[in-house]
Amino acid sequence: MKSYRKELTVNYPGRRGYLNITGQVQQALIESGVQEGLLLCNAMHITASIFINDDEGGLHHDFEVWLEKLAPEKPHSQYRHNGYEDNADAHLKRSVMGREVVVAVTGGKLDFGPWEQIFYGEFDGGRPKRLLIKIIGE
Repeated sequence: MKSYRKELTVNYPGRRGYLNITGQVQQALIESGVQEGLLLCNAMHITASIFINDDEGGLHHDFEVWLEKLAPEKPHSQYRHNGYEDNADAHLKRSVMGREVVVAVTGGKLDFGPWEQIFYGEFDGGRPKRLLIKIIGE
């Protein structure tokens, strides 16, 4: 069995947003040489997320509106976590959107359903954050 590990760095310029990272993940899969197995991709920061969904701008807008209703950024005083940093809402948003995805690898390709893409979700941007891609298989 093979094991492959790669880190990516994202430095999203805004506080919140979504990046389609499917191409970068597919490139890591090619580099790994794995034909059959599993791929894990996870955010290594507690205010960022990795998730699978459709690459549609209206949906991304809907995520933003929905998450802001669930965990509004302001007023910062509503959160006990806020003190040194005012990012409690980002921690909550990450909890809802998830830490990682696992995707089957079949025939050297990501075994996706229709329209599935891998996204990085940023909820407290403006600094470099790491993503881990770990691939195991044959």
